[in-house]
Amino acid sequence: MGTTQLEAAPEPKYWHLKTVISEALDSEFAVGEILPNERELAARFGVARATLRQALEQLELEGRLQRRRGVGTTVAPPRVGVDVSTTQQAWPGAGEETWQSVDCAADTAPAAVARLLDVQSGERVHIVRRLRVTEGRPVAAELLYVPAGSVPGLVTADSADGATRARAVLRELRRLDLEGQDRAVELGSARADDAKELDRLPGSPVLVVTTRYLSGGRTAAVSVATYRADTCRLTFGDSGDLAMAS
Repeated sequence: MGTTQLEAAPEPKYWHLKTVISEALDSEFAVGEILPNERELAARFGVARATLRQALEQLELEGRLQRRRGVGTTVAPPRVGVDVSTTQQAWPGAGEETWQSVDCAADTAPAAVARLLDVQSGERVHIVRRLRVTEGRPVAAELLYVPAGSVPGLVTADSADGATRARAVLRELRRLDLEGQDRAVELGSARADDAKELDRLPGSPVLVVTTRYLSGGRTAAVSVATYRADTCRLTFGDSGDLAMAS
């Protein structure tokens, strides 16, 4: 059989450089250590800075490096395992210690979420904002969309802060019988708000996990959780706990 054009194409220069830098990370740098600046690295490896940036971006996507605001590029710790199976079904906030309720507001949901919830365009829903933290690191930011019809018994004081209102919504949601849930995962780019909460740069690669919670034959809530792609890996076991990757 003949060799295809793709098979005959030479390996991109940045890809070879990525391998060389990866070996250097293993032998010369410790987790959390700051790399030299781009000018120094380009001179060390004898490449153009554009080629170096391509290699560094690929290593960041693979979870080997992290770009931190005001710090620079550092060697990343091992990725965190994130369970995305649906074998352990529970409402958000049920027995969870890794999620922190941050805020809750009434607003309209994005069109795609409104369709999943089967609510009218422009209809206001409860939007709970939460942050997932493990080993002191923020790894995910979540927006949980809950229609008013799902939590008819919700009562909160007008003076209650956002975190208190968020906990009240979650408490009422857990009064419903959870019939099932489904989940979808896709690669995305960090929005400005998510990037700030996750200590990332806007546009950084993220994993977007959308979960639909079913009760009473309808969608009772939709969660859109944005995970750091540089520090998280997806697992499909029967445990919902976060575990450090080996």
